[in-house]
Amino acid sequence: MDELDRFAGRHDGVISRAQALALGLSSTALERRVSAGRWTRMASGIYMPAGQPVTQQAMVRIAVLRCGRGALASGPTAAWWLGLLERPPAHSWVTIPRGRRYRDRSVTVRRRDVPAVDVAVARDLRVTGLALTVLETAVILEEARPGDGTQFLDRALQTRTSLDRLQSAHARNPGRIGSPRAAAMLVHASTGGESEAERIFLRLLRTFRITGWECAVRSCGYVIDVAFVDRRVAIEIDGWAYHRTAERMAHDAVRQNALVNDGWTVLRFTYHRLIREPDAVIAEVRRALRR
Repeated sequence: MDELDRFAGRHDGVISRAQALALGLSSTALERRVSAGRWTRMASGIYMPAGQPVTQQAMVRIAVLRCGRGALASGPTAAWWLGLLERPPAHSWVTIPRGRRYRDRSVTVRRRDVPAVDVAVARDLRVTGLALTVLETAVILEEARPGDGTQFLDRALQTRTSLDRLQSAHARNPGRIGSPRAAAMLVHASTGGESEAERIFLRLLRTFRITGWECAVRSCGYVIDVAFVDRRVAIEIDGWAYHRTAERMAHDAVRQNALVNDGWTVLRFTYHRLIREPDAVIAEVRRALRR
């Protein structure tokens, strides 16, 4: 195995014509490798050593290289590459400079100029920076299935980034696709989502014509978010997980135990579940009321 094959091996088996020439291979020698079957042409100007397995990582590299100079993985593709998603998306998302043109049905291409501070290199692949990747992916996931994007954003805030960094990235990239939705999600995140979650839950109760409830009911020295006093059913609404401190969680556990010991049935619903599974939430409430 020569240096060119070793280079390809470090890049998931993928090497471009420009990279090969930069490493000292001539155009004639490159074509000889293809003709001899040593390299397989994967796309115009992109190659892999013969027999090299085409992994998901290789497919992402090929997609970005095919989009040309200035391209970078973005959205769910960048999120997977950076370890924010467990599984790769069904197709690649790539951002290219505003003035360039590229069309490929297997790639979702977005055209805009990304500030240098929001461009990163991970394992020798250009991707959108962590904060911008989180924002764009959250919007895309939320549009595909309500609740998925907010849950993804909540998880990222717990483990990988901060609200300040997300807000800064949002301000640096105005006018991008999904910007208004991202702004709304950041507002909900900044407040922890509890007030919005309560509004969503009350709207569900009214939509499904469930009556007999009251808000802010006092019992055992605590305030219950929503209570069916006659049925002794208490509903506790939780906001975004990243916003809940260890002290808050300990306090909520003590409160719930006190209510249960006083004869209340306590149900807890998170912001994300209210959005993702409204029918299941209402079904649980109805089961509790039938007891």
